[in-house]
Amino acid sequence: MDVPVDAELRGTSRMRHSLRMTNHSDGISPDHASLGGRTTVSLRGSAELVDALPYVLGFQPENSIVLVALHGQPGRFGGRLRVRIPTDVHEWSAVSDHLAASLQRGSTARDTKPDGALLFLCRDPAEGASAEAMMERLRPLAQRLRTACGSRQMPVYEALCVSGGRYWSYSCADPACCPPEGRPVGTAGTSVMAAAAAYAGMRAPRSLTELEDRLKPLGAPEAVEQERVLDGVAAELTPRMLGFGQCDGAGEVVRRETLALSKRLMERLRTAGCTAVPAEQDDRDDALLSCDEAARLILGIQDRGTRDQAAEWMEGRDALPALRLWRALVRRCVGAYAEHAVAPLTLAGWVAWSSGDEPAARVAFCQALEVEPDYVFALLLHRACNEGLDPEPLRRCMRQERAARRRQNRKKRGKRCSASTNASDRRPGRSRMG
Repeated sequence: MDVPVDAELRGTSRMRHSLRMTNHSDGISPDHASLGGRTTVSLRGSAELVDALPYVLGFQPENSIVLVALHGQPGRFGGRLRVRIPTDVHEWSAVSDHLAASLQRGSTARDTKPDGALLFLCRDPAEGASAEAMMERLRPLAQRLRTACGSRQMPVYEALCVSGGRYWSYSCADPACCPPEGRPVGTAGTSVMAAAAAYAGMRAPRSLTELEDRLKPLGAPEAVEQERVLDGVAAELTPRMLGFGQCDGAGEVVRRETLALSKRLMERLRTAGCTAVPAEQDDRDDALLSCDEAARLILGIQDRGTRDQAAEWMEGRDALPALRLWRALVRRCVGAYAEHAVAPLTLAGWVAWSSGDEPAARVAFCQALEVEPDYVFALLLHRACNEGLDPEPLRRCMRQERAARRRQNRKKRGKRCSASTNASDRRPGRSRMG
């Protein structure tokens, strides 16, 4: 089916080209804002739309519903939403209504009411099953989504299923144009969109699985040992953090210990260097952290003040080792401590966003919100990232907080030194001048 549309690849080193929507928060809104220049690409036909999808999102979607708003003629790309395909078919109707309403509401708030939409259903068949059977299985979902969008005067001009390296159109019944067996997806990196993306300075899209795998908890036997150590460290640290039976300031001592340990581990990771293969990098980083060190940091950054200070390592030479550290801690949140992953997930998302890797940031924020839907720090960052806001104002605020804290600490040290000097002057037998 021939559907001419215009897609924009925006910016260079600070790309704002993707959006991931979840139903974890009220802040669901499409992404239109950008920094830097724009490269406009005209796409014609289903094949080019399928080729463009990973560049539109910033990653290869898997097991996903993707809706893209279209504006005007010939159809400028607007907001885009992505959610996992619900496994329960009874949820399809509600999800379809929610997605259509969200796309229209968010697009209207940020730009104008969409004149239409594009729909993609992406799911590979199970081993031994056929892609064509998967396409047919998803056909009722496609129809429900088309109906939900159409009821809002937002017609779906093309609905495509991508499965098993092939694609089908739900909108075209002409076998000469869209054969029943589908058409093969083009070779990655050879399309007009890939060429335009390379020219615009965009990195090649990664798979969603690759992004999510970096945040998966360790498996046995490592997970068993890590959970055992977490139990022991929790028994020690929790009373200190809460101040039970402790002197005043015990929680502040734990905070200083946590931040100091974080700095040491970041330096250890920085010194160890990086590899080009993400899985190898993660394995190396995991080996550089002991179970005790990981447990102390996981529990320590549950304190909001500690977490907020840790978030200040978001730029310059601190950003990459901090990101590696937070990801490693996410992988150590195993067993009964799975919910503790919310803090390091949010920190990982923040540093990724601050560093310009918005797809990785959205994956981390979404996973944090799946664990704890009301986690305010993740909600606010996810919403700001989705709305295309610049992270620089938040970075500036954090720099100011850090500078103010350092000034306050210097004053405290000065007062302690003055008090110590006065006490020494009052010691018996010590001569005093003047």
